[in-house]
Amino acid sequence: MKIDVYGLLEKVREKKPVVHHLTNWVTIYDCANIVKVFGASPVMAHAKEEVADMAKIASALVLNIGTLTVDFIFAMKIAAKSANEKGIPVILDVCGAGATKLRDEKCFELLDEVKINIIKGNSSEVARIAGENVQTKGVDAVAVEKNLIEIAEGLAKKRNCTVVITGKEDIISDGKKTLLVKNGCEMMSNIVGTGCMATSVIGTFAAVGSDLVVAAAAGLCCFEIAAEIAAKLSNGPGTFKEAIYDAVFHLDKKTIEKMQKIDIAREIV
Repeated sequence: MKIDVYGLLEKVREKKPVVHHLTNWVTIYDCANIVKVFGASPVMAHAKEEVADMAKIASALVLNIGTLTVDFIFAMKIAAKSANEKGIPVILDVCGAGATKLRDEKCFELLDEVKINIIKGNSSEVARIAGENVQTKGVDAVAVEKNLIEIAEGLAKKRNCTVVITGKEDIISDGKKTLLVKNGCEMMSNIVGTGCMATSVIGTFAAVGSDLVVAAAAGLCCFEIAAEIAAKLSNGPGTFKEAIYDAVFHLDKKTIEKMQKIDIAREIV
């Protein structure tokens, strides 16, 4: 199975989809910028009075509970219901799931009350949402003893969605098709925001791709190729963050086809 990563990037650049965010206040600037440099149009509307209307003009909705409040979750539900009515993909970053009771409860509320098309998180966040007894270290992953591919596939089947587990090797599964993205670099873990940015990138590619497993894999692949390029050009975390935007902006077909590392872990026909 050959993934046309550059083809999806071209679609993003051509269609310039609106990607509506209700996201983490710590990383909101970074999320908006990464969507913009990919060629899409980010909007960060959080007020409960306008989120439904904003979702109606968007091509994807990104929810991120990184800086959650009860009122914020209420606005997320309104936006997601509007997105569900329109039929656009809803991406939920379960940021910090497994760290506190409130985060767990609100994640499950969202999953039970609205349609979530893509669940994204690190290994321990997703494992907690899948029902495993793990505790996340704030928003940083902790070791999960069980097989992560099996966790992703099981949760995808249970929730009828696509599941993305990010890490040294990203796992993307809808329960039938499971892809592994092996791009990226260690420098990504040295700055705050790369996980949230990855969620926004997934939302950007989901806005133009009907196959959400392929779209998520392509988005992560592009983002992580850019990170590999940026790491070679930077002197540390500060310059790396600047360089990654430039690297995304200048991604071309030759570079992507040379550097992309996407493997098929499982495909049930």
